[in-house]
Amino acid sequence: MIRILGTVFAGLLGLAFGSFLNVCLSRWPVGESVVKPRSHCRTCGRTLAWWENVPLASWLALRGRCRRCGTGIGWRYPLVELALSALWAIIASQFVDGFPGTTTPHIPISSSPHFLVQAAATVGGMMLLTWILVGLAALDAEHFWLPDIVTLPGIALGIVISLLRGDPLLATSYPPQSVLNQLLMLAFSILIAAGLILLIRWVYWLIRRREGIGLGDAKLMAMLAAWLGLQGALLAFAIGVVLGAVVGLVLLATPKLRSTGDAWALTRLPLGTFLCIGGIISCLWGQPILAAYLRWSGLS
Repeated sequence: MIRILGTVFAGLLGLAFGSFLNVCLSRWPVGESVVKPRSHCRTCGRTLAWWENVPLASWLALRGRCRRCGTGIGWRYPLVELALSALWAIIASQFVDGFPGTTTPHIPISSSPHFLVQAAATVGGMMLLTWILVGLAALDAEHFWLPDIVTLPGIALGIVISLLRGDPLLATSYPPQSVLNQLLMLAFSILIAAGLILLIRWVYWLIRRREGIGLGDAKLMAMLAAWLGLQGALLAFAIGVVLGAVVGLVLLATPKLRSTGDAWALTRLPLGTFLCIGGIISCLWGQPILAAYLRWSGLS
């Protein structure tokens, strides 16, 4: 019963925070405040009634169109809200089953300060990270933009969460390390993760004499390393590259692109979006994925 109630509550909370995230995603690119003015139609400027602001339900009730001017309301709005609701429900369900991010499942709930801090850092950290990654994925998909105002504070937040947990979200180290050792390991992970993107960027420039990967992707990888550790960031990178390759092959197979000669080679893909999806998968299911890989490769 507790699991059901916790999962439902987290899902509803995800809908609410997803709605606010949509406000940010609509207003940040055009330099508007996320506080004022009140929610309004982006085309005709009409202020929305309260019932038009209910997450997901309003979009369905309005059939995805403005009540006055009939302008379509993009699919990004319900998709972001649904995605965040589902992700937060999964996180809540995982936490009730057992303390996530540990090698010992079903750790009994305790009222000790250490447990409460670690639990808040773990569950709150996973929710905050998925909130950030969903937002960055949407921004990069729509605008090819990974803003420093999100990624740079995101690196700092990841370091804080990792220190509060005693480890990055994906890592499990025993015995506990000193704060200095944790900081050194985090710094190493951040440098390696960001350096990987910078290396690819440099090699691409040598071959094509043009920029193929933005610096925002390097900062995103640094952020993933701060939250998930080096293993988690590399797993996110691998998943993101595979997803990007699949999408690229689909585009390459599209008749319209094939008929335009070399135009397919100039088609831009939002690498940050794929890295964010990889980061979400790594955050939620990274441990079993890595364990399965180690078993398959014979390294465990």
